Amino acid sequence: MSEKEENTGLKQSEEWSPRKLTLGQRFSKDLRVNWQLYVMVVIPVIYYLIFRYIPMFGNILAFRKYASGGSIFGEGPLTLKYFRQFITGKPFWQAFSNTLILNGLYLLFRFPLTLIFALLLNEIRNLHWKKFVQTVSYLPHFISMVIVCGMIKELLSTSGPINEVIAKLGGEKISFIALAEWFRTIFVASGVWQSLGWGTILYLAAMSGINPSLYEAATVDGATHFQQVIHVTIPCILPTIATLLILDIGGLVGSGGAFEKVYLLYSPLTYETSDIVSTYVFRMGIESGSINFATAVGMFEGVINLVLLTVANFVSRKVADTSLW
Repeated sequence: MSEKEENTGLKQSEEWSPRKLTLGQRFSKDLRVNWQLYVMVVIPVIYYLIFRYIPMFGNILAFRKYASGGSIFGEGPLTLKYFRQFITGKPFWQAFSNTLILNGLYLLFRFPLTLIFALLLNEIRNLHWKKFVQTVSYLPHFISMVIVCGMIKELLSTSGPINEVIAKLGGEKISFIALAEWFRTIFVASGVWQSLGWGTILYLAAMSGINPSLYEAATVDGATHFQQVIHVTIPCILPTIATLLILDIGGLVGSGGAFEKVYLLYSPLTYETSDIVSTYVFRMGIESGSINFATAVGMFEGVINLVLLTVANFVSRKVADTSLW
């Protein structure tokens, strides 16, 4: 081949190289090759656009007055009136502190217990027994929150089995649901029971990817079974632990799945320890009709969650060299 032909061929190869394609051309090519994947992602994208991103425009109501029958984006000039109202009000700060305490206690108990349970499940060698334990521990996650709260009320009622046992042992029956001091215990205990098994899935998936040669090397070095867990298993799944912890910390002020449970279990008698930000927003916005006030509180909640998530991500990146971004 002549030098001219070689140069021509080289020039054509450079011209048609993927690096020379524009962003639109690369996307079009990828769309033709992986169109099935794009079709699968359409529904989730539409869901998030309609129910997550478009409603964000409604946050303007935190700064403008809203009147029934008027513009959905409010009327009048921008103002911080509604932010001043809830910041200077005692009910909001009580709901805010309750949210931090309930979610903090739940995280404090659930997170280590889930990790420990996952480590124990991973050590089960009998496959049939392991599947049985996993199935039993996963089941509470699939029970409707309404049914769970109904079970809790029946178990803890004055005529329920727990109070019957207390009475037979010579004690006085306790109205658990109506006492504010018992709400946090009920919330945390029932939450751990419902989420313990389901929370192990990601940990078990991470453990299944650990190289068996690491355990073999540890055995040769004389490491005990417990030392293998401490020095091999946990370090290998540390990125998964850090990621889940970041997400949990980022939701400390958020309602998550807490709103349904609190709303179904609380009453005016237990507001002192049970009223959280999401239930406070619901009462102010839906029951009382203070749309602007509720929007301002909800927006404040979202900002605090974003700050917590960012701080947790930064600390994790510095300490464990693992982060979401």
